[in-house]
Amino acid sequence: MTGTKGQITCCMLLLLFIWMGTASQPREVFLWMAKFALFTCLLTLLISVLTPWISSFRQSREEHVEFSVPEEEKDKHQKLVRRDQQEQLSQKASYYIENFMKPREELKLKRKMEHYYKMTGQSWKLTEGQRLGADEEDDAMNIDSDGDGSIAKTPNQEALRKRKLPEHVKMHIPKPEQPKPKKVITLPEEPNELEEGVVTVALRCPSGRVFKRRFYKICSSHVLLDWMTKLGYHSVLYTLYSSSPRCHIELNTELSIESIGIVKDTLLNVEQIHQP
Repeated sequence: MTGTKGQITCCMLLLLFIWMGTASQPREVFLWMAKFALFTCLLTLLISVLTPWISSFRQSREEHVEFSVPEEEKDKHQKLVRRDQQEQLSQKASYYIENFMKPREELKLKRKMEHYYKMTGQSWKLTEGQRLGADEEDDAMNIDSDGDGSIAKTPNQEALRKRKLPEHVKMHIPKPEQPKPKKVITLPEEPNELEEGVVTVALRCPSGRVFKRRFYKICSSHVLLDWMTKLGYHSVLYTLYSSSPRCHIELNTELSIESIGIVKDTLLNVEQIHQP
């Protein structure tokens, strides 16, 4: 604003000088005006020539200064600057989250919970509450501290004293009996049919199916009952009979398969025990 006023003032003075000169000596005024125009042209030409040279010289000097600095140092400096900027931004973000965002979200959640409990009729959840039986425990502690012969001062203490049973009257809950471990039936490995002392036993079940298995003759005869039980026919309800002639087979852990008469491939029938 001040520069504009100064230019306007100079123009006014120049016009006043020209008007006064034209009135007195117009030839000298025109001469000075020609000199001024010539000087202005020369100055403009000088500026147009020198300005590119000065700008190119300044640019070359800046490039020389830039190239004089190693690239590694420039990269290191840029990394340090970026790291500092990132740390500052992270600190600002964490400060904003901890001091503004989290309290705001917690307040919103609290208001939503209060509104929900009020709408569902569960306003009691907004109170701190009190543990049940706390007063009675305090009364019981007061009674115990007074001694056995003291008299309760309030009806609640008296009722609590009457309800409190001595130690020898309290019932002891018996421990539940441990279930008996189930018997796991394991059969001996089935031998190869080409080995010596091997016999094949077939069991014909009440369902009509026939199961075959090989055993050593020296195995205990009780293994046949285990095999029958594993097939689904318990030895309490079922027993074994020979096919022909039909007779009951007495099985004992002390007797081997060969001892009960099974010396070759045999078919046995699984039949139900008829209880009298």
